[in-house]
Amino acid sequence: MKKILLILSIVISIFTFAQKKSTLFLIGDSTMSNKDNPNRNPEHGWGQMLPELMNGIEIQNHAMNGRSSKSFRNEGRWDKVEKQLKKGDFVIIQFGHNDQKLKDSTKFTNPHTQYRANLERYVNETRAKGATPILMTSIVRRNFNENGVLIDTHNDYPLVVRMVAKDMNVPFVDMQLLTEQMEIAAGPEKSKLLHLHFKAGENAYYDRDKADDTHLSKLGATTVAKLALNGIKSLKIGLEKYIK
Repeated sequence: MKKILLILSIVISIFTFAQKKSTLFLIGDSTMSNKDNPNRNPEHGWGQMLPELMNGIEIQNHAMNGRSSKSFRNEGRWDKVEKQLKKGDFVIIQFGHNDQKLKDSTKFTNPHTQYRANLERYVNETRAKGATPILMTSIVRRNFNENGVLIDTHNDYPLVVRMVAKDMNVPFVDMQLLTEQMEIAAGPEKSKLLHLHFKAGENAYYDRDKADDTHLSKLGATTVAKLALNGIKSLKIGLEKYIK
């Protein structure tokens, strides 16, 4: 009987520990999302690389290609995250690339009205569950002009993220700044290695020339993931203890 009680106690303890284990949720777009066929597909999202750089925490990457702060919610993707949220969890929120799409009413948001309201709602609903929201600006596109100057493509969206983070006292990582520094340090040519630049036949995954300055190669995704984690570490919100 004592042995049975001991085993039962151990099982209950393990179950309780599992229930209390923190989860890191990621919500965002293609620059963060997991990609199919990672061994063949040269494209990687930076969130895809986090399991290699963290331990002791469950990571659920809900980021999805082509989603904006609006469409992510309207498609029910946020509902799946919100239902699971509990005290001690973390949610990284990074939208902006697709909120810019003026020709797509299912995705576009005005940065100073709808976009801001969407970010505030994600923050409030995360906090309501006892979890910690982390706001991030979008990563930059590789967009050098003929003089080698990196030109911004996100207009007011990153500014609004900064404003929401400040006004609502939300932990914040300025990925626009960090990736801008990354691109500039690499320069117009070497920065191509961070993205998807291939001649036809150079990579088996592409049968024609590829020149994508938005999405990331495995090298680019790993580099960006490390930048994100360094930013998180400096916040000292408890997530840093899971970083390898």
